[in-house]
Order: sequence, then structure tokens, then C-alpha cells
Amino acid sequence: MTAPLARAYVSVRGPGAADYLQRMVSNDVEGLGVGAACEALLLTAKARRAEDDFLLLTEPELGDVVRDHLLRFRFAARAEIEAEDHASVVVLGDAVEAPAGALAVPTSAYGVPGVELVDGAAPDDARAVGEDELEVLRIRAGTARFGSDVDDRVLPAEAGLVERAVDFDKGCYPGQEPIARLHYRGHANRGLRVLALEAAEPPAHDTEVLLAGKKVGRVTSAVRDNGRVVALAYVRSEVPADAVLDVGGAEARALD
Repeated sequence: MTAPLARAYVSVRGPGAADYLQRMVSNDVEGLGVGAACEALLLTAKARRAEDDFLLLTEPELGDVVRDHLLRFRFAARAEIEAEDHASVVVLGDAVEAPAGALAVPTSAYGVPGVELVDGAAPDDARAVGEDELEVLRIRAGTARFGSDVDDRVLPAEAGLVERAVDFDKGCYPGQEPIARLHYRGHANRGLRVLALEAAEPPAHDTEVLLAGKKVGRVTSAVRDNGRVVALAYVRSEVPADAVLDVGGAEARALD
């Protein structure tokens, strides 16, 4: 299966690029081999194109934010930071090979093996999927997306981002202290859950999630899926996993 992806791209290159990114983001950049990629907080994903050349992939609305943030804190770091133009497609399936000249970034965002091909065409035999089908796969996989599931109200641990994008053994970076404090000394009071709703239409963003008439969460993403609705919602941690919830008047349960 294949579908185009909307992305923004920022290049960070120069003799100080690896050291600068290592000090700015939550994952181990210096440990990446050439051609490898990882997820990190501040950024959605990054790939190492050469020893001193990184390409940062993020949501379209975050491209300028990422570039400006890195420029603002660059100081004496020997790195050039620029927006770039590329095109991405996601190809889902085993053993997808990148065409010559393309960059392949592994992705687990859709619950099955896959790669994001940057500047590469999908295989001829790949079945094209629409936006809604890709959104169903993302929601069923419990993958948070900036702008719908992640905003300034959300802690990384609540969205399941810490396990995917944080290396607790690397050096310091901006924002490290609250992430580490919650990880080692506490727990998130709510978490992102995948729900199945007996509803004809998806609920609106921020629709309340109720348990016995009491608000215990809110919906952040929802889409139709074969006669029902699947949704992502932040739900308080004390709510049992098998609880029957109320979302906009419809029964909602954890997705099997």
C-alpha cells in the first residue's frame, strides 16, 4: 500500500551539525549511521544523509517553527540550517527497497512495517490508498499526530512519545528535566487510547469522554472504519481498560 505524505523538510549540515542536534533533541543523533533515521522530540523524524548532513522531517505546519527554533539557538555551532523542498510517499509492507537517489525512513506509525520514501516513487505493484484509509491505520496503531493529538496541552509521556523518541542515556537537551522527572519519579495522569465507537459519524475534536456521567477524557482524532468509528482519546489513567465509555452519546470501548 502506498500514499503521499504531507511533510516539511529542514536541512542541518556542516561540521558541527551532529553535535548541535545532539544537544537540541531528545534522541541519540550522534549514534545514527549514515542513511539511518530516528524519531525525536522537537522533530518528527530525522535522517543522516552524510557524516555532517541531516534531513529533518516534520509536519507541514511545523517546518518554519523547527527551522526558526534551531536558528535561534545555534549561536556558535558550525551548522547551516535551511528549509528544503522534497516529496514523500509512505509504502507499507515488508522489505521495501529505496530507489536510487531516494532516502528511506522506516516508519511504524501505521501498525505494519513500512518506509517513508523521500524523493522516491512507490513500487509499481503497490496499491494506492486514500487519506481516510491511511488515517484509519494511524489511529488503529495509536500514533499521535501534531495538530490533532499533540499540542501545548499534551505531555510527551501522555502521547506515547517517550518510548519512541527519547534516549535517557544521552546528554542534556532543552526540556529534558520535566521528561526525565516524570519518567523516573511519577507517571502520566492520562494516556492516549484507541477507542471503537458505535456511531454513524466521527465525533468532533475535543468531544468529551464520559464514564458514568463524569468527564474522564477527550477525543483528538476520529474517522469512519467499516460501519463504525475508531478514535484516539486522552483518557485518565485510573479508568479501567475495559470500561464502557460515552462519547457524544455513543458507546465507546477499547479497540480489540
